[in-house]
Amino acid sequence: MSMILNHVSYVYNPGTPMESRALNDINLKINDGEFLGLIGHTGSGKSTLVQHLNGLLLPTSGEVYFNGADISDPEFSRKDLRGKVGLVFQYPEHQLFEADVFSDVCFGPINKGLSKKEAELRAFSALKQVGIEDEYFYQSPFDLSGGQKRRVAIAGVLAMEPEVLVLDEPTAGLDPAGRDEILGMLSNIRKERGCSIVLVSHSMEDVAEYADRIIVMNKGSIVFDDTPAEVFKFSEELENMGLCAPEVTRALKKLKEEGFNVDVSCVNVRDGVETISKCFGI
Repeated sequence: MSMILNHVSYVYNPGTPMESRALNDINLKINDGEFLGLIGHTGSGKSTLVQHLNGLLLPTSGEVYFNGADISDPEFSRKDLRGKVGLVFQYPEHQLFEADVFSDVCFGPINKGLSKKEAELRAFSALKQVGIEDEYFYQSPFDLSGGQKRRVAIAGVLAMEPEVLVLDEPTAGLDPAGRDEILGMLSNIRKERGCSIVLVSHSMEDVAEYADRIIVMNKGSIVFDDTPAEVFKFSEELENMGLCAPEVTRALKKLKEEGFNVDVSCVNVRDGVETISKCFGI
């Protein structure tokens, strides 16, 4: 799988008084099997960018390439693209509509033209992978908890067997335990399926814990593109954009300022605990 955005810009309502530039000269490559974190304040262009990844939006200028093909080409099948680049919107449970969980997850593969048997096999595998027990398969999805509904919605996208899984704020509205469960599940899916994951989030802690690489957007442009440890070195710049480094990183910097020999490049709790333990000989 290869996905490349080449000098992509996007303008809403061009040529009208409502004209608004949402993306400005975006250059981005998503690597095979990568867990990519996409962060930025509200209105920075994150959601507009991810809608370009599966062709829901096409660039005003520039190109989006999937496996070497320009998705704006009239001969390119964007329907096939959406099976390979699965997009899970914020509050995806609002997209559930079938009478029972199993039918809802089968819908995508059947709509794609797969046989009933193949669709059911994919649905079973996807539901198991997101941790939905058999007893819920034939219940109404609307009777499930918020976290379960979200798992079912994600299973519906997984049943399409995407090469890239794009999730726009998948933990929005969940309690801390539910958030950790969803993110841990996504990490396991990436390892088991080998797919790339693009996680759009406002939570610095989430992307610091799970992402291999972080893209920071501001005013429609990419400002930083690097590992979490490198990106969060620019804490002042992030704060000026309405963002901030993870709490553990800020705490370690405070300790460093007080003279403690801690590693301020740590961006998650696990590494933070380790450097503090070493510092105090615990």
